[in-house]
Amino acid sequence: MQSDPMDIKDLIRTIPDYPKPGIMFRDITTLLNDARGFRCTVDQLVQLNVVSEIDIVAGIEARGFILGGAVAHQLGKPFVPIRKKGKLPGETIGVEYALEYGTDTVEMHIDAVTEGQCVLVVDDLIATGGTAEAAIKLVRQAGGKVIAASFVIDLPDIGGRKKLEDMGVEVQTLCEFEGD
Repeated sequence: MQSDPMDIKDLIRTIPDYPKPGIMFRDITTLLNDARGFRCTVDQLVQLNVVSEIDIVAGIEARGFILGGAVAHQLGKPFVPIRKKGKLPGETIGVEYALEYGTDTVEMHIDAVTEGQCVLVVDDLIATGGTAEAAIKLVRQAGGKVIAASFVIDLPDIGGRKKLEDMGVEVQTLCEFEGD
């Protein structure tokens, strides 16, 4: 499979009716399994931010760890994991956010981001924006400034991009899929 910058979208598998009927799940594991596609994806995410004044890259659990870690490596910056509640050892800070049914919480170590540091938030996909919004609030709670939020995929019909832009965050994506 050829994987130049023009066909990253072609390397993303769509799984209908997962995790529930009517949802078209955009699965990046097929992209990650293509060495050239993965490298191209990371290179494009890096190029979006190579001139930014980034101090730290924060990746949202779990695919944001893969992508964010690779981006941090390429930029020569530290990496901070943003995890689901209870997954990090040591003292943490957290932000609760709404799910379709109920709430969840994301956390990071209390000393992961310090006052005034510029942070790039990375994840695989922006849909409703709820988890990314919580991650941005978490970074801000720690005193950091979110420079941008980078995603491989945008689902523009769901509205997450606008939610983050309304928070004053630049949203960067590599491809879009219409619908859910």
